[in-house]
Amino acid sequence: MSSPVLTWLIIGSLFCLMELIFPTAFVEFMMGLSAFIVAGISLFFPYNNALIVIWMLLSFGLILLAKKYFSPKKNDPLLLEEDEAVTITAIAPGEVGRVMYEGNSWQAVCADETIELNPDQKVYIVSRHGNTLSVLPRQF
Repeated sequence: MSSPVLTWLIIGSLFCLMELIFPTAFVEFMMGLSAFIVAGISLFFPYNNALIVIWMLLSFGLILLAKKYFSPKKNDPLLLEEDEAVTITAIAPGEVGRVMYEGNSWQAVCADETIELNPDQKVYIVSRHGNTLSVLPRQF
């Protein structure tokens, strides 16, 4: 096996392995898949600079396709069961607290600044502002 083919196979393997360790919504996987394709092309087309350009174009195209076909669909503006979280800390009126949402801890504020939320209380997520969720209690 020639050196460029081996190089592209190693690059492709590294990108695919990185996707397993650090998920990036298929970005690294598509870059690795592009490297595997370029490894095959390098058997017949030995120009390294052109292979790099081909890899970049293939990666860009495959990433766009992945975003189009694998990205989550926008939900209706109505609150769904998936938009629920559980408070980790108490959230005083007008103060920032923490909620558990989709397995991660998020900063949160109560959308109604007159309500205090207790720990382990189920809440609905109303909106998101950066890394802070705006929530309302599930039961008033």
